[in-house]
Amino acid sequence: MTETRVFEYAPSEPSHLELDADDPLHGELLKVNMGPQHPATHGVLRLEMELDGETIVSCDPVVGYLHRGKEKSCESLGWRKFFPHTDRLDYVQPLLNNTAYALSLESLAQVEVPQRAQEIRVLLMEVSRIMAHLIYLGTTAIDLGAVSMFFFTFTEREKAYELMDAWTGHRMNNTYVRIGGVYADVDEGVARAIREWLEAFPAKVDEFEQLLTSNRIWVDRNRDVGVLTPAEAQAMALTGPNLRGSGLEWDLRRAAPYSGYETYDFEVPTGSVGDCYDRYLVRIAEMRESVKIALQALDRIERSRGQDFLLEDRRYVLPPKQKVHESMEELIFQFKVVTDMRLPKGTAYHPVESSKGELGFLVASDGTSEPLRCHVRAPGLMNVQAIPRLAHGRLLSDMMAIIGSLDFVMGEVDR
Repeated sequence: MTETRVFEYAPSEPSHLELDADDPLHGELLKVNMGPQHPATHGVLRLEMELDGETIVSCDPVVGYLHRGKEKSCESLGWRKFFPHTDRLDYVQPLLNNTAYALSLESLAQVEVPQRAQEIRVLLMEVSRIMAHLIYLGTTAIDLGAVSMFFFTFTEREKAYELMDAWTGHRMNNTYVRIGGVYADVDEGVARAIREWLEAFPAKVDEFEQLLTSNRIWVDRNRDVGVLTPAEAQAMALTGPNLRGSGLEWDLRRAAPYSGYETYDFEVPTGSVGDCYDRYLVRIAEMRESVKIALQALDRIERSRGQDFLLEDRRYVLPPKQKVHESMEELIFQFKVVTDMRLPKGTAYHPVESSKGELGFLVASDGTSEPLRCHVRAPGLMNVQAIPRLAHGRLLSDMMAIIGSLDFVMGEVDR
């Protein structure tokens, strides 16, 4: 096991501002709505706040404006047809959503995924993690006034979009993962292009850090703001970078490995104070670690070329795109088997380490072609519930840093 990377520094001031009881205006609170149409809420989120001057006395997040009904859609669409809807949950990391859903179904059906498919999944999940952290970094930076950082991060994300388009056939909402593997194999030229981008990316992260990590404004807006102790983070069921930023080394890729993550060499970065600045440092370090994992996966993909990328089991899996059928009767027979499939009775839950924390699908089967129940464990919802705790006693201007540092997507929260 590699050594854990820990970022340490001491808080320089109290994490929460004290209200001035001698202020003549103390006690006359102002009620303010931030959102649901507000660029800094990172989605359709409404925050009902009470202010004493510029100090936040209380903050109540109001969710539900998207009312998407994805879980109910899964129960009516069936196992296979829900895959495109997983893309639309946290839409900045669709391939991580695909894989989380596929792993739950594969656990329920007790099927074994080919090794090459697992390697492809690992590569695409880590590229998706980088893309999601780029969204966090660019949007949080522009919320705090670092406009140029937004363009730098989105330039890199645009390159990743082009690569994902070449690999999966879609820029966004890729729907590339299937039960038992992935939709199609990868072209050698596309694999080379992804390797070139990955090898050049750490230098881009260096540039991001040169612009932000020691920047006086960035440090002042993030350090000692939104402090979460390890106990508070655990009590709120926070996971991912928000938990690791508080100093707890918990990463499902290590704690409960899947897709062969136990065989990859990578570190789990953690913080020491648990403020917005720690959460920033953790995500910066995670982008570097994702590059390491993705390059290892690419090496394995090159060595396993020609092997199966999709399970050959017609009870659960549609024929691969390249499959040539000898007759129309064979095609009709296989289609009937798939549409009339009978998954084992029971319940399954298989989480993954998404860019925002533990993402998992709880699925229950009654033996028919449609789920009896589907529930999404969305890390974004857990992250939103930390806002009132972090906002209390802080200035209104700190809300932008707090919201950005928690990193959530309302499409996943209002699933």
